[in-house]
Amino acid sequence: MDSPTPITEPTAAGICSALGLNVFYPGDGAREVKGAVVGDLLSHVLTEARENWLWVTVHTHLNVAAVAVVKGIPLVILVSGREPQEDLKKKCAEEGIALANTSLSCYELCRRLGRLGVGGPE
Repeated sequence: MDSPTPITEPTAAGICSALGLNVFYPGDGAREVKGAVVGDLLSHVLTEARENWLWVTVHTHLNVAAVAVVKGIPLVILVSGREPQEDLKKKCAEEGIALANTSLSCYELCRRLGRLGVGGPE
């Protein structure tokens, strides 16, 4: 699926399905995703992310869930084949945060998210 087409209802589940992501926890799959933030510096994500934005990162530790809760992030996507630590999976399940990964690079995933119509402010 090299060229996903825009999706009409950008939900956590819809994005995971359209991109063929490996889902560790589905969270609230019906929750709308209104944008995206990409970053591995937690303070950057705390500053830039908006509620209902997904987050693309390489981080696999528990602090990812803490930031996602504070910012109202419904979906965290780990790139480059990164595997989440067990405590991250458990906390995402407790908090209802969808957690997925992909073997795609950060660049390639973001390119495909853009083709789906998901992104940040212009």
